[in-house]
This record gives sequence, C-alpha cells and structure tokens, in this order.
Amino acid sequence: MVKFACAIVCMRRLLFFSSFIGLFSCAEKSTPPETVYFAGEIVNPTSDYVVLYKNDAVVDSAKLDENNRFSFTLDNVEEGLHHFKHTPQLQYVFLEKGDSLLIRLNASPAYFDESLVFSGDNDVVNNFMIEMFLTHEDEEHVVYSYFKLPPDDFSRKMDSLQSQKLEELELLLNNEEISENGYALATASVNYTSFLYKEKYPFYHKKKTGEDTFDQLVTTDFYNYRKELNLNDRRLSYFKPYYDFMKHHFGNLSYMACIKNCGQEDFYSAEGQLHLNKHKMVMIDSLVTEEHLRDNLLRNVAMDFLLKVHMTNDECHRFVEDFESLSNNDAHVEEIKHLFKGIKNLQPNKALPHLVLEDAQGNTTTLRDISRNGNTVFYFWTADQKRHFKNVSKQVKKLEKLHPEHRFVGINLNTTKPEWSALLTETNFDLTNQYRGENFETVQNTLIVDHLNKCVVTKDTLIVNAFGNLYASFEPTKKP
Repeated sequence: MVKFACAIVCMRRLLFFSSFIGLFSCAEKSTPPETVYFAGEIVNPTSDYVVLYKNDAVVDSAKLDENNRFSFTLDNVEEGLHHFKHTPQLQYVFLEKGDSLLIRLNASPAYFDESLVFSGDNDVVNNFMIEMFLTHEDEEHVVYSYFKLPPDDFSRKMDSLQSQKLEELELLLNNEEISENGYALATASVNYTSFLYKEKYPFYHKKKTGEDTFDQLVTTDFYNYRKELNLNDRRLSYFKPYYDFMKHHFGNLSYMACIKNCGQEDFYSAEGQLHLNKHKMVMIDSLVTEEHLRDNLLRNVAMDFLLKVHMTNDECHRFVEDFESLSNNDAHVEEIKHLFKGIKNLQPNKALPHLVLEDAQGNTTTLRDISRNGNTVFYFWTADQKRHFKNVSKQVKKLEKLHPEHRFVGINLNTTKPEWSALLTETNFDLTNQYRGENFETVQNTLIVDHLNKCVVTKDTLIVNAFGNLYASFEPTKKP
C-alpha cells in the first residue's frame, strides 16, 4: 500500500493545480520574504471558520467566503508543526517562514482526511504526513494480527513496514529539497508509529497468547531504537505519533520497574492502577524536561487513572495532590481537580446532578425529573458517529426487551437541533425517551461522558452506577 503513495500524491497534485491556479495567483503577490500565506477551499463545509493553532494556542482564524475559500497571511509565524481546525475536524500542517501553501478538502466526516491535499511550499512534507496517517489507519488491523507472533517475527514485520515507508520518503525527496525540521517531522511520522507498536507488543502478545515476554525483550535487540530516543523533542511535543509513543513508552517502563523493584504484579485492580500511575508520574517528571510535553503527559496519566477507576478514597485524593505538586500547568491542575470533584458527585446513592435537557417537543426538563419514578438508564449518541448511532439503536432495542423494568433514555450530544429532529423523525425511537443537551461541554462535564458506550443507571433520582457501559454492564452474570 505504501509504495503507491507517491503516485497518489502526484495524481492529487495535478488535480489540485487544475482547480487552484486562481488561488495561487493570490499567494504570489509580493509579500515580505518571511510572510506565510496559507489558504484553501473547503468542500461541504461544516463550519464558517478555519482556525490555525500552534501547539494548543490559537494563531489566527479565517472565515470562509462565498466560495468556501479561506486564507491566512501571517507575518510572525513560529516555524514548525501547526494544526488547523474546521469544526469538528482537525489535521496537521507544517509551516516555515516564506511558505505559500494551499489545501483543498471535503469536510464531510467520511472524506475529510482522505480528500485533503496540499500544494505549494512544503507540500511534500505535508502530503507525506497525511499519506502516512491514512496508511497507518489502514494497516492497524493487520499489525494487531501480528501481536500473536514470537518477538523476533513481530520485530521483523515492523522493521519491514518501517523501511518501506522510509524508502518511499527518500523517493519523494529525489527531486525535492526540504529543511532539516521538515525531514525530522516526516521521518517521525514513520518511526514513532513503528516504535509505538513495539512498546505495545508485550502487553498485546500476552493478552492474545498468555505468554509473558517482558523480561525476554529487555535482554534482546527488540528495543534497540530506545538508544537513539529523544524524550524532549520540542518540535514533536504536539505530534500525535510522538505523543502516543511517549505515553506507551512510559507505561511500559513503569510496568517493568514496578515488577522488578516493587514486587507489584496485580495492575488490574484499582490499587494496582494507583501504584503504577504514581510511579509513571514520577518517571515522567524525572526524564521529561520539555515543559509542554511533560505537563501534557502528566495530565494524561492523571486523567486516564481517574476515568479508569472512578475512586474517591484518601489514596486517590493524595494522588491528585501529587499531580498538583508536579504539574506546572494551572489549567491542567484545575481540570483534574474539577474531574475528581465530578467523580465524587457521581458516586452510588448520590442524587443525580442538576442538568437541563430538551425533549423532542422543545420542552425543557431535568435529569431528576426524567428519572423520578423507577429505574432509568441514560445512554448517549451523536449524529457525527453514524456507525455508533446504528449500533446503539440496535443495542437499546435489545435491552428494552431483556430489561423491561428499566426505562432507556437517549441523550444526544454535539448535534444541531434541526439535525437531531430530522434523525428522530427518520428513526423509530420512542420520542418520549429522547432528549438533547444544548451545550455539549455541560453534559460531558456534568456526567463525565468520556466514551459513547457509557451509560448512567439510576433508581428514582439516585445514582446506581454513573460509570456503566451500555454493553458490558448488562451482560448476564457468568456462572462459576
């Protein structure tokens, strides 16, 4: 698949040029040599704006014109990786001073990434990154089938895939020149995905085969790439392949350190998770000095732990305090404190929080009013996730037959009112059991909706289980 990337990019570029000569003429107007021109056209837009970010800070925003085109003229650009957002989608763009870069994409969710093509300065780096992003998505299920292989065989498979992609990059560069930073970013899009799979390997191999290979891998050349790692690459701090690798790398190191030095073996219990994540925070704090990367990794550890265990005991309270003492990001600290408070408010036998919802007739009500009499299960869906919407509809109909003692109530998230109303008309949902949250973040934060399979089980107005799963929580209890 990778070997065809060059042909695909070239074909897209020809089509792109035929459509965008007019736009390019704008970019070629005389501008200061360091000014960056970034523009493009959005087919089937889902928002009126394109917003450009550097790290997590907004650089600028541009409104689409009557032809669904946008443009940025930027005089003071910090070179390197950026990302642009056209709500609700986002993707990366690499910019350097003096660049004139154009994009064209179809903003429909099914086509956003597949249709995106760059032309102009640094188009090779940007097109290569998007091709690698799509390639990794396509090959993921194949790689997961390799996790059952012995370590040497798995390593050879990963090395082969990595080599093919790097060779593809070299072919693209035969007639192109890119900067050192551009080359570093392009190679990172290949290498860190390969490294990530190797960090995952011992865990997934054990899950698939029951074989423990942790000690074996440390004494072989399986992790040879670790010798050349840069754990503080500022250029990559907000690059997903690098960031995802770092999360799993520290998880792997912490796991091995705890087994070797602490005698800890049970990492599936809440206590085991607490032990492991405390070590993980200390390790990140000691090895990562790049401020943004360090703070984001610490936030991820705290967020992941709290959402996984949902505990509020004294040990968890001390864990949150430890996070506060290590993090230098005040916004992250407030976010974690707010999450911990929210989890406390959703413990069993607590009253449901106050949350206003709208019914299909446009009337407002609250969670407590909806669940006032009997057993209620609140579940969540969004129009953006078509497959999930189909699956959850099927699951709810099944559960309504199996558990007639429960009322199953849908709460829609992040969908416009007209689209929500149209979907309700098209489906055979019972409209008396469908509600909508006007503000997505309010619903998400109040009920801590961290995944769409989540459900909240209540009796009258009291919480039974605020962290249920619409599938797992209703599975029959297995006989011993």
